[in-house]
Amino acid sequence: MTTVEIAGACPHDCPDTCAMITTVVDGRATAIRGDADHPVTQGFLCAKVNRYQERTYHPDRILTPLRRIGPKGAGEFEPVSWATALAGISAGLRRVIDRDGPQAVLPYSYGGTLGLLQGNSMSARFFHRMGASLLDRTICASAGTAGWRSVYGNLSGPGPDDIDGVQFVVLWGTNTLTSNSHLWPAIRRAREAGARVVCVDPLKTRTAQASDEHVAIAPGTDGALALGMMRVIIDEGLVDEEFLTVHATGWDELRSAVLSEWSVERAAAITDVPASVIADLARQYATTRPSLIRLNYGMQRHAGGASAVRAVSLLPAITGAWRDSNGGALLSTSAASRFDSGAFARSEWIVSGTRTINMTRLGEALTNADAGVGGPPVSAMVVYNSNPAVIAPDTSVVRRGLAREDLLTVVLEQFPTDTTRYADWVLPATTQLEHWDLHTAYGHRFITLNSPAIESMGEAVSNTEAFRRLSAAMGYEENDLRVGDRDLVDEAIELIGAGSINREQLFQTGWMRIPTEDFSEQFARGLSTPSGRIECVGMNEGLDRVPDYRPPVEAASTTESGQLMLLSPPAHSLLNSTFANLERQGRAAGEQEVWVHPRDAAARSIATGDRVRIFNFRGEFTAIAEVTDRTRPGTAAAFGLRWMGSGESTSLNDVTSQELTDAGRGATFYDTAVEIDVLRPHEAASGE
Repeated sequence: MTTVEIAGACPHDCPDTCAMITTVVDGRATAIRGDADHPVTQGFLCAKVNRYQERTYHPDRILTPLRRIGPKGAGEFEPVSWATALAGISAGLRRVIDRDGPQAVLPYSYGGTLGLLQGNSMSARFFHRMGASLLDRTICASAGTAGWRSVYGNLSGPGPDDIDGVQFVVLWGTNTLTSNSHLWPAIRRAREAGARVVCVDPLKTRTAQASDEHVAIAPGTDGALALGMMRVIIDEGLVDEEFLTVHATGWDELRSAVLSEWSVERAAAITDVPASVIADLARQYATTRPSLIRLNYGMQRHAGGASAVRAVSLLPAITGAWRDSNGGALLSTSAASRFDSGAFARSEWIVSGTRTINMTRLGEALTNADAGVGGPPVSAMVVYNSNPAVIAPDTSVVRRGLAREDLLTVVLEQFPTDTTRYADWVLPATTQLEHWDLHTAYGHRFITLNSPAIESMGEAVSNTEAFRRLSAAMGYEENDLRVGDRDLVDEAIELIGAGSINREQLFQTGWMRIPTEDFSEQFARGLSTPSGRIECVGMNEGLDRVPDYRPPVEAASTTESGQLMLLSPPAHSLLNSTFANLERQGRAAGEQEVWVHPRDAAARSIATGDRVRIFNFRGEFTAIAEVTDRTRPGTAAAFGLRWMGSGESTSLNDVTSQELTDAGRGATFYDTAVEIDVLRPHEAASGE
């Protein structure tokens, strides 16, 4: 019996990007654990990933190419050879290109893996060479990124291993215990040393329950809370004027706007947080050092999302919290890697004038030729690392588009998902245990190498190999479309941190910290903003010159009609739709539930355990009601995305909107007004 241990990386869309160790016995993976030596992973993996081998060996794995033999949406396929699949796909793509031009082809991908290789390397080169439409990948973080960059450019905040000694932590729009669990040990150590932890969230999440204080803000009003706090900080003389004079621009204009337009009472009226709570939070935050705001993407999934992140991110500048290396604020550490993604993807191959289609508006792009995407209709779509039939907003429209018989759809997948049901061709994809990859992170400053632990299952291939084969089938002869994965790893290493990564060390340990400057050095060198300084005001596309509050669009309809605002954060045991088909995670997540506050439940005669219909003018889905004060009056919450499968016809995202945020053109999942009613017994039984 031969036993080896192989270093790897968790591939999933999470800030933790854990270093994993896979135990392999006689060629079969038998156990997965976190790397105990990694400063962030610290030996544990989340409940979603700690038995990842079950995903790799799941009996539902797709292990051969498939060709559709039934109607779209039925999920009826026959297995075929790779040669047959490649010939059929390439012939179909050529027909589309000959008839409508290459921009009629749309790639669609997102965070099924965050690896630099399997995410968007060979795939991007393939589509750039073809001249296909570009995809604006906005569905998760683009609004928050736009808001942050309007203030700080590419400045990154501290990672979990940087915050020892912090004394005041605000967890703002983040359910840390579920979606950033490897930050929590650092927070716990800080609390043991006397730090205070405040959670700002409309819901009483696991994180809110574990914090010292929960500020139950009205959904989408984070910007107003931040501006109300600024007013207190100004009035009580708690501004770090010296820091702002040296490192910021526009402070006088912002201060004047706050003084003329904001009061604690106005912020309280908007946020539904008592003025005394706002004032006390501002005072504690501004007078305690070091302080850290961990803001996350929950606050930016509404119409004013970028404005909200912009306002919150200014607080550590105003208080001078950036003076402390373990303070400031953290939204993402992505910029710390300084990875040249354009060079890796061969962006120079993009033809000038190529259109860009926003992935948040996929339904519109597939069903409405006059939707403003410009150019030819989308006649072919290649999906990888995503499940748009479930995860895209307004999914009833998306599914209608996917059902078009004239749409050539190719899906690279590990499992038969709701999206593969609409595919013409399905190509079998490897899991993380079966391929090479290299991972940066957006929650810490380490890069992690993923080495294949086992041979590929069946005929599954990596995304990089699939696009190498597709390139050859299309007759593309560029050498950059033939590069093997080991060479791609080497190329990616050279493109991280301006070539500052020690390749030998990385291959020996499986991970290493990216050399970075501390905050004082970054401020001294100059930020990547137009002024080179923190920009308290400025001209940014989609944003007001002076930071302000923009309310959720559909909040007005709840005030007028008595509807509820629906939030749809991740479930603790699910990650979007990635684990929804696995038995262990499915049992832990349970059936789709919706939280309803007792006041709202009483008005609708809803009791815990009732099957209810959640609906609006876009669509509907069903869930089991839980009447609880863990949500606010006027706010409902449904956690996690489930696959529809053969027994369901709708999903949570049937009610969400394709509307975009103020900046970043991001998704507005949490800007959703709904009504809820109890299903009659025959409706609940029939699934109507």
